[in-house]
Amino acid sequence: MTPSTPSDPQSTPSGPRRNPSARSADPSADVSALSQEEKIALTGGADFWHLHAAPSLGLGQIQVSDGPHGLRQQSGAADNLGLNDSVEATCFPPAVGLASTWSRSSAAAVAGAIAEEALAGGVSVVLGPGMNIKRSPLCGRNFEYFSEDPHLAGELAAAFVDGMQQRGVGTSVKHFALNNQETDRMRVDVDVDERTMHEIYLRAFRTVVTRAQPWTVMCSYNSVDGTPVARNRRLLTEILREQWGFEGLVVSDWGAVEDRPASVQAGLDLQMPADPFGEQDLREAVARGDVDQEALDRAAGKAVALLRRGLAAADPDAAYDAEAHHRIAVEAARRALVLLENDGTLPLAEPGDPAGAAVGAGAGTEAGADADAEGLVVIGDFAQTPRYQGAGSSHVNPTRLTDALGAIRAIAGEDVPFARGFAPGTTDGETDAAPSSESLRAEAVELARGARTAVLFLGLGEDVESEGFDRADIELPAVQLQLLEEVREVAERVVVVLSNGSVVRLPASLRGVNALLEGWLLGQGGGEATADVLFGRANPSGRLAETIPLRLEDTPSYLHFPGEDSRVRYGEGLFVGYRGFDAVDAEVAYPFGHGLSFTTFAQSDLAVTASAADGIEVEVTVENTGDRAGREIVQAYVSLPGSRVTRAPRELKGFAEVELAPGESRRVGISIPVEDLQIWSPAAGGWVVEGGTYRVEVGASSRDLRASADVEIAGDEPRPVMTMTSTPLEIRALPGGEEALGSLLGDSGLFADPEMLKMAEQIPVGRFTGLGGFSREQLQEMLDRVNRG
Repeated sequence: MTPSTPSDPQSTPSGPRRNPSARSADPSADVSALSQEEKIALTGGADFWHLHAAPSLGLGQIQVSDGPHGLRQQSGAADNLGLNDSVEATCFPPAVGLASTWSRSSAAAVAGAIAEEALAGGVSVVLGPGMNIKRSPLCGRNFEYFSEDPHLAGELAAAFVDGMQQRGVGTSVKHFALNNQETDRMRVDVDVDERTMHEIYLRAFRTVVTRAQPWTVMCSYNSVDGTPVARNRRLLTEILREQWGFEGLVVSDWGAVEDRPASVQAGLDLQMPADPFGEQDLREAVARGDVDQEALDRAAGKAVALLRRGLAAADPDAAYDAEAHHRIAVEAARRALVLLENDGTLPLAEPGDPAGAAVGAGAGTEAGADADAEGLVVIGDFAQTPRYQGAGSSHVNPTRLTDALGAIRAIAGEDVPFARGFAPGTTDGETDAAPSSESLRAEAVELARGARTAVLFLGLGEDVESEGFDRADIELPAVQLQLLEEVREVAERVVVVLSNGSVVRLPASLRGVNALLEGWLLGQGGGEATADVLFGRANPSGRLAETIPLRLEDTPSYLHFPGEDSRVRYGEGLFVGYRGFDAVDAEVAYPFGHGLSFTTFAQSDLAVTASAADGIEVEVTVENTGDRAGREIVQAYVSLPGSRVTRAPRELKGFAEVELAPGESRRVGISIPVEDLQIWSPAAGGWVVEGGTYRVEVGASSRDLRASADVEIAGDEPRPVMTMTSTPLEIRALPGGEEALGSLLGDSGLFADPEMLKMAEQIPVGRFTGLGGFSREQLQEMLDRVNRG
């Protein structure tokens, strides 16, 4: 392939723009030039992966393709489940790994590289990123989503969208909305309260739409409050377009539409894939007047605008450098690895440098100095047969694939011993063609006997983590845990590397190993990245984008997931992930944001300023206090003690990455815009900022908070109107309310006794005509006084 300039993983791709925003000067002229039949055709796909052309405008077809972590372009039999072959493409870390980088620049670099491959393949829109909230660790598609936190998900998704669209390829952020499970995903109806919907499940989409304007948004399969999202006017039109100002095209998930006329009327622009029956239904509905001509014109106009964008960016000479893209994949994977535990065993020393391991987190320890390549053994089939991506529509056919065993041997010598430990092709038990679990385990234990360091690769297979179904539990296979127990008994030190698309329960035997490295799914370069971190060629800097619980039963959604009778209630409300754990002060295995390094960092001199118009500006000094260069993720959490509404104890509202040499310090700034301080007010029907004294805490995880400061924010909440149904408690909370009540009630017996006061202050004041002997006129006069302020 023709070489191109590699994208810099440290910065947003900035390659030549091929007029990605090109549009007709007069969109209405485009629509008026179309025949009615062209308009109807444009609301559906031409086939599985192509949009219809618009011949009267001289516009040809464009192609779309799966590809949230690498292009899945199909040249043969088409499907949306990843079952059939696709062309070779770079497989980057899926979202579960990319999110653990906490790096906007990494997200942008990966997206820019995917865009280059899309242009080379003649693809105009890539169907991604996936950005649904990880409500439960059981969701089978969690590997394709970023986080349990909407701020982190929104920031990374916005960087991804910008990185791709700046290269002239459109994105399709998905799956909008409240698509947080695979169980009954085509039918399940979500029951969710307004605040939870807006603040948790829609917030990341709002961030991406308002900041990055994706070319398309993909609607989900599920229903919300009884209406399928594909024809949910509230979501597709009122929220997405009218509230957020979305300018692009709304496309269905493949097979999500069961009523094209109702969908077009509600705000859907494009049904995918091709459906001649849906086209005929729309033709008849328009003729009857059941679908407004205005709605049809809108949908056709959006499709034409997308055709123009895609065709303007198309480049028949486009090519990409596969090796350069592989290096981007490796760098992203290095940043994604999360070091959960380390007693100094890591990093391992390379041959001829036995002291090299003693300069990191275990500096000076005997463990670090002795954990060299001599006496090293590798165990676990995932070391030679990597689990590097999830199953389903995002499954990429990689241009190359590196395994950890080969990469370890490339550093430490080809004679590093290896044992499989468990059978390939299964995560629990045996396959007919494989040796028995007992014989494989016995071989591995014997290899580990007396070894200085055993590096053990454990994890989950695609048979339990995939699009289309949810997981039954969060357990590692029993055969693997038994292998771990027996290896720990015979090896001096044990390092465990995990491969999984969502959290797994980590029993004491795992949390008690000498070092524990969460590898998630790392894409095609994961083997090299893992070896680089094990030997200290790269300093681990990944952070958890989801809490690791002690038990599944501890997770906030446990009692409500996945629902029953095609209905699921989001009963945990706002308390998703760390919000829920923190609210009840529950112990966790590892908190949101956690991740260790081979060096240490200090954060000091926190300074916070704020204004109602601009939000909060945070500055903190970060110092590398260790002996290795490293990357730190500074995390800023915000709370409002004494809030009048239900809130989590703290919420992530900003983060920044900084790379520092040993002994170097730097002033790091984090901006928290006022939009991120807003809460959804059902009473006001919109976003508001509650006034009060906010607390800003910075640190290295949601439970490793190292400095805090308070700052006053003026709110913009509309003053509530007091009525006969309002209580004295509510009236007193308003400026002037105490005085107005006092002038009316005086020494009334209702408020004379302290115990009676507790009861009376929650009685609607309109009831005081009978309970207190007040006239309606007296009560209304008091209310008018309060409402005048």
